This record gives sequence, C-alpha cells and structure tokens, in this order.
Amino acid sequence: MTITKQGLKVAVIGGGSSYTPELVEGFIKRYDEMPIRELWLVDIEEGRHKLEIVGKLAQRMVEQAGVPMDVRLTLNRREAIAGADFVTTQMRVGLLEARRRDEHIPIKHGVIGQETTGPGGMLKALRTVPVILDICRDIEELAPNAWMLNFTNPAGIVTEAVLKHSKVKTVGLCNSPINFQKYLAKQYGVPESEVLPEFVGINHLHWITSAYVNGEDKLQEMIGGGKDYSAKNVTAFDWDPEFLRSLGALPTYYLRYFYMTDTMYAEMKESLEKNGTRADVVSRVEEELFELYKDVNLKEKPKQLEKRGGAFYSEAAVNLMFSLYTDRKDIQTLNVRNGGIIGFLPEDASIEVNCVVTAQGPIPLPLQRVPEQIKGLLHAVKTYESLTIEAAVTGDRGVALQAMVHHPLVPSVSVAKALLGEMLEANKKYLPTFFEA
Repeated sequence: MTITKQGLKVAVIGGGSSYTPELVEGFIKRYDEMPIRELWLVDIEEGRHKLEIVGKLAQRMVEQAGVPMDVRLTLNRREAIAGADFVTTQMRVGLLEARRRDEHIPIKHGVIGQETTGPGGMLKALRTVPVILDICRDIEELAPNAWMLNFTNPAGIVTEAVLKHSKVKTVGLCNSPINFQKYLAKQYGVPESEVLPEFVGINHLHWITSAYVNGEDKLQEMIGGGKDYSAKNVTAFDWDPEFLRSLGALPTYYLRYFYMTDTMYAEMKESLEKNGTRADVVSRVEEELFELYKDVNLKEKPKQLEKRGGAFYSEAAVNLMFSLYTDRKDIQTLNVRNGGIIGFLPEDASIEVNCVVTAQGPIPLPLQRVPEQIKGLLHAVKTYESLTIEAAVTGDRGVALQAMVHHPLVPSVSVAKALLGEMLEANKKYLPTFFEA
C-alpha cells in the first residue's frame, strides 16, 4: 500500500482491551520497518476506566522503547478513524456480563454455552454485527482506503457481514492458526518459518489437512502419535485415535464441541456449578491484569496476559498489517471471501484458509484436499452463520429462529425457541431492532 504522509495512523477500536499491550509491543518491535506515528486507542464511555489504564501503560511502553509513536486515547471514534491507514477491531458489545449470559443460559437448557460456538456465539453475533457495520460506515466516509483488521468474535461471521454489507476492505483474524504453527514448530524443534500447516474450513471450525515441516508432511505422524493440541479457553480432552486416523485430519480444538458434545457439556455444567464458566474465569484474570497495568513502574507486556486465552492474537494482527504494508507476499491463515475456494460453500461466504498477503490484500490459496466427511458439518454451520448475519441486519425473529434451529448443537425446535426467546430478552438493550413494534 502507498502511504503518502509521514508514517502510519492506526485506530484500535476497543483500545481498552486487556489485549492491547501485546498489540503495542508488536508495533514497537516492527517500528523501524513499519513506522506508526499515530496510534489511537478508542473505547466507549463504559470502557473509559480501562482505556485510561491500558492507554497509560501503552504510553509508558512507547516511552521506554524510545520510538516517536504518539499514543492517543479517545472516546470519539470518528476522530480516531479519520485518515487512518489501518483500523483494528477487538471489541465486546455488552462487555463480559453479556458473555456470561451467552454461556450460562444455554447450559441451563442442556446446550453447549460458549462464546463463539452455538447459541452463545449467535447472540454475540447479533449484538456485534450492527455495531461493526456502523463502524464501517465511518470508515467508508473518513478513511475509505483503510484496511480493517477484525479480531472481534465471532470473527468469521463479523468478517462475512462486512464483506456482504459494506465497501470496507477487511480481513478477519484468529489466534488459533498462529498458535498451531507455534505448536508445530515447537514439537519438531524448528523455526516457525520452516512449518506450513494447511487449514480447511471457517473460523473456529477448521481442520488441519497437512502439516509441513521443512517440506515434509508430518500430519500422519502427528495423528499416529496421538499428539494432543488445545488452548487455554478450551478444555483438553484426548481425541479418539481411531477417529483421527479415519478422519485423516486434525480438528481445531473448537470442534470438540461437535465431536465430544456430551463430554464437553458435562464439563461445562460442572464448571458452572463450581467456579462459573469461562466468562467468570476471564473476569477474574482481567481484574488481575488491570491491577498489574495500573503499576506506574510496569513498562512492558506482563507474562500473565497469556492466561487470558488469546495469546499471540496481536502477533497475528501485526504480522498481517506488516505484510499488507510491505507487500511481503508471505502465507498467513486468514478469514477472507470464499470466491470458489471451497466449492460447496457460497462464493460470498467467509472462510478461514491460507492466503498469500500482498499490498492489494490477501489471495486465498487453492486447497490440496477437503475430506468428504467434513463437508456436511461445515456446510451446516456456514448456513447457520449466513442466517445469523441476515437476522442481525434485519432484526427478523423468524430468520433468527431458523439460524438457531439449524445450528448442529441445538437439539430441537422447542429448545431453540426457548433459548432464542430467553436470550433475546436478556440482550434487549443491545438488540433494539428485534423489539420494534
């Protein structure tokens, strides 16, 4: 991309997030090659307190590093976006309290309660899509050439909504692929540059169909050795070895909700009764982090941030920004428009696959192999996602019901109706279009 002025302007929507110090660390490390002169951290009134804490830490980090990056804090989204080269989004509409409801309510109905998967992910999408599209209208007006890098969950649904309903240049990101790349490199004792896994699917629903290490595919070796892979926010249950061998792929850890539904639900129910769900755990971790961030002597990202469950997400964001800026043409796993890459999904669907990143944007790579046995689940969840976007944009309860009913984790129409009614009511403040007369 061509930057006509001195250095870059970056706006971070959701700048008061506990993840922001990792993002700032990445910007500092890349400063010589990607000079960000203005870094605007934006939040809403309810997030003002956290924005000030995180913002001051960011300013201390920049001062400590000795780079001429101007870190500005604001509640005025439009002044942050105006003339920006990049806009990143990492927000949670309704804050952690909404996530808590997304997780607690489905469990009461005998259904998986998770932030991005199933009914919880659907309600998060219904709250988030209208806000993201409102931000896109500001970008279209005030920074039409900017790239929007979206980390807001559910990232695939949000990315697809932007691709369908705005003119903003957008790419969706997730920390799951970069975590697997690091895991693969560590398992085989090689630099990350020597590994190349292939991902097939959509956000939080992908399968690894090859795992190249120094040019040799180690996937069958990994499957045969029963190497287990999980993340901090998904309980690690061992995959059935016979199932993996016949699947011929490694499922992302989010697929445990589909392949091990009974075990995962039992664990969630027990956790809810004892310590609360993941939202409750994250709330406690965030309290600890913000206490650390307040320390005026803290001038770097604290190690405790890795407990938050989104480790390396900012590294992925900075890598993408750097490659778009420098036309690096490297391979990254991103959420982009399908365009026929996965032939049985709609062309305008968002998919999560390997892409070559150029200054003009990511170019998705053709897939070597799409296992026949994954197609049904992938198509079903993508159908649910597309219906959820339509419901979010229109406020149509009938479309929302169809989305809920056709999610594979929802067992019946009656459960779907009960869930939808209770969850819409619990989110009434954030879903006005569903309650208009």
